Amino acid sequence: MPLQRPLDERYCVIINRCFPHYRAKPSVYRHRVVLGVGGNVGDTQRRLEHLWVYLRRSPQIYPVQNGVIVRNPPFGYTQQADFYNTVIQIVTSLNPRRLLQRIFRIEKHFGRKRSFANAPRTLDLDMIFFDNRIMKTAELTLPHAGYKERLSVLIPMRSLGTNAQKRRRRYENLDL
Repeated sequence: MPLQRPLDERYCVIINRCFPHYRAKPSVYRHRVVLGVGGNVGDTQRRLEHLWVYLRRSPQIYPVQNGVIVRNPPFGYTQQADFYNTVIQIVTSLNPRRLLQRIFRIEKHFGRKRSFANAPRTLDLDMIFFDNRIMKTAELTLPHAGYKERLSVLIPMRSLGTNAQKRRRRYENLDL
């Protein structure tokens, strides 16, 4: 049974058997990445646990740690259920574009259908950070454009510890 702690009337932190979790990083992977993870369709907490196990079995991605889960209200299209969000720190040897392709396949595997912007979804994966890269293309912006305003990213990132906090601070003063 998960432990739930309300932060206020809109946000709640959830801790369960898989979140937060830490694994030692193997040296064979070159890049450290923070993924934002969320969803609001079906049993999202269980799906996040399944995602953690799925990533652990992936040969291209090694999940190192994850943060607490935060239940928070939707934004953009607000006529939908609350979201459950967390962050997962991974290591990989894939470059950003290849990792983005892999992320889209993972979302599809977990039943994501893209209907309209901010629509309800089974799983949403966003690259928040990719090493210390700054990148802006039509398909990918690094670091993620809206992470500084989203408590659904900042609260789980804080639970990752000092390495994630140092990475976040590097981008604080950048004008992106």
